[in-house]
Amino acid sequence: MSFTYDPEFAAAIAPMAGAMADATPPAVGDVEARRALWEPIIAASGTAQPIPADVKMSDQYATAEDGAQIQMRWYVKDGAAPGPAVLFFHGGGYIFGHIDHFDGPVARYVSASGVPMLSVEYRRAPEHPFPTPIEDAYAALRWLHEHAPERGVDPGRIGVMGDSAGGGMAAAVSILARERGGPKITRQILIMPMLDDRTTTPDPHIAPYALWSNDDSATAWPALLGDAAGGPDVPATAAPARLEDATGLPPAYIEVGQLDVFRDEDTAYATKLSRAGVPVEFHLHPGVPHEFDSIAFNSDVARRAIADRVRVLKSI
Repeated sequence: MSFTYDPEFAAAIAPMAGAMADATPPAVGDVEARRALWEPIIAASGTAQPIPADVKMSDQYATAEDGAQIQMRWYVKDGAAPGPAVLFFHGGGYIFGHIDHFDGPVARYVSASGVPMLSVEYRRAPEHPFPTPIEDAYAALRWLHEHAPERGVDPGRIGVMGDSAGGGMAAAVSILARERGGPKITRQILIMPMLDDRTTTPDPHIAPYALWSNDDSATAWPALLGDAAGGPDVPATAAPARLEDATGLPPAYIEVGQLDVFRDEDTAYATKLSRAGVPVEFHLHPGVPHEFDSIAFNSDVARRAIADRVRVLKSI
């Protein structure tokens, strides 16, 4: 028996299917074509649902290791009580996407959970290859800890969260914070995270359904890592699947679709953390590919996934 799309997801993607079938995918290595293709789609999906009126946004800035000013956006629900906060990293394969595209999803997480979030405009590859994006993430983590008291945040209750490449960034900054002795991260929420630069061979069972393809990964990882991509010298702070010792990392929530090209690396990472004694909650959602919740947000599988994420946010 072969895989099939979840029926509700299939219905949601049907209007896009014809255009997708007729379109010629960008060539491997063509970053600009992927930006031109995906950024309008991300922007549209972010506003397909209402942005909650009870969430206020304000821009902040952190100073990165090289002196650059990193834009961040603070989201807080009206009347929110002091407590936890979460650092958020958006998706986009490390090569596209901006925090503006994710105002809707982040604001909805904040409205539903009551937990404020700080979204980070980390610099993108290939213009800014590794380690610049992860250093931007680390600068934002330090900023949130340093400004916690004035924002009503308990510095012992700060989590990290991201989807796709942003999930990889959340995992990577958790590793980097452990290596540098802090700041403390109390929970990592990894949504279909992009973790392994060695995922290059298509799975024939997944390839017909994939929205983010192995060719996309074969473009994104070299943009981030250059000639080191796929080789022996990639550190875990660039590709967290390279991690050898997961001891002492924060408890993790990890989820991925069964038709996502990141399925195997995410499953393996959940196992690696578990074997190191790190508490893990893992979800494998049948019948859905990458970013299923953005496309079929009214489907039962998306509603369950969002409810789980909100539950975990509330538990920080």
